[in-house]
Amino acid sequence: MKALVTGGAGFIGSHLCDLLLARGHEVICLDNFSTGSDENIRHLSNNARFRLLRHDVTVPLQAEADEIFNLACPASPVHYQRIPIETTKACVYGAINMLDLACASGAKILQASTSEVYGDPQVHPQTEAYWGHVNPIGPRSCYDEGKRCAEALFFDYRRRSQLPIKVVRIFNTYGPRMHPSDGRVVSNFIVQALRNDPITIYGDGSHTRSFCYVDDLVEAMAGMMATPDDFIAPVNIGNPMEVTILELAELVLGIVGGKSKIEFKPLPEDDPQQRQPDIGLARSALGWSPRVALEDGLGETVRYFRGLIN
Repeated sequence: MKALVTGGAGFIGSHLCDLLLARGHEVICLDNFSTGSDENIRHLSNNARFRLLRHDVTVPLQAEADEIFNLACPASPVHYQRIPIETTKACVYGAINMLDLACASGAKILQASTSEVYGDPQVHPQTEAYWGHVNPIGPRSCYDEGKRCAEALFFDYRRRSQLPIKVVRIFNTYGPRMHPSDGRVVSNFIVQALRNDPITIYGDGSHTRSFCYVDDLVEAMAGMMATPDDFIAPVNIGNPMEVTILELAELVLGIVGGKSKIEFKPLPEDDPQQRQPDIGLARSALGWSPRVALEDGLGETVRYFRGLIN
């Protein structure tokens, strides 16, 4: 198979490139490096089955591929709130351009959607049938609504041309190659602990998240792409083990050690209080469930950040 991975130099995209190459695919990594990094894919530069294409998904593309994994989009609030219009364009124009490419090349195409389509959910845990509770004009809307629009486009292309589409809704993911200043809670806590800075919790620490290790995530994405063409339903991909943000901070401190203290600050606007996937469909349709325990995954992530910071 020849696979095109948009956003392939990003945190998740680079791990997906690793997995696809390990399975014998040819991989075209497409990235404009607005948030991706050369360092994430440097180890692949001598692989004969790997090719880097510097390109922006908002610009139409001609290429040959059997499978397209569409991941290109800033994914952390620090990044997408800095460039909100570009983020919406990446979601919407990027989806249109990759869907058009899939139609032209006869490729299967997977959309990396997000748990953010559920907004600040009023249903817990979240199933794929839940339509969400999203503020369409808030500071996070460029990403939330951009991803919701991308999903709508995928299903409209499917209805119009029977295009073989796949949609996964990714919940909080962590692991090596996270950007140290991307503003996500896991990277924030680890970097702060390694530097003996205060551990910053926004809110009182009682709000919850469910954290999935990146290796588990990309296994699920590859599994979704391998499902029959008539299986198109959005599938939640994440770890259903829910922890409070305070528990996460204490766990990171226990792994890192050091002298950091916990300090509390006001919760940002539209920050969800709870986030936990119902992964029943992933279990039944993909035969998938996460395997990496949070403590083990955090240990690997801490080792990665030690190498960056020390």
